[in-house]
Amino acid sequence: MTNAASRHEVLVGLHVTDERTYAAYRARMGPILRGKGGFFRRDYRVSESLAEGDPAVNRVFVLSFPSKAVMDEFFGDPDYQAARSEFFDPSVAHADIIAAYEIAAD
Repeated sequence: MTNAASRHEVLVGLHVTDERTYAAYRARMGPILRGKGGFFRRDYRVSESLAEGDPAVNRVFVLSFPSKAVMDEFFGDPDYQAARSEFFDPSVAHADIIAAYEIAAD
């Protein structure tokens, strides 16, 4: 259940294959994300996945949104979709939503 005292978050793992193009994606989607009240709560470059069978992952992050509805609005935004097509799709070999959850807001 979502209320004003909680946020919806997703834990994501990516296999980024082109850092320059991915950086352009982040620069383009950042203002859209912030405009919807979202932000990267955590963001890591990683060098090794240890679980057997897991796809290669070199980037792990947590995206935080005011609610799941706002997250859905963000991912459906035409400007976000354009940035994704132009920059994300050619720079990321694999994307995996590891978890989605509600947390108490700070």
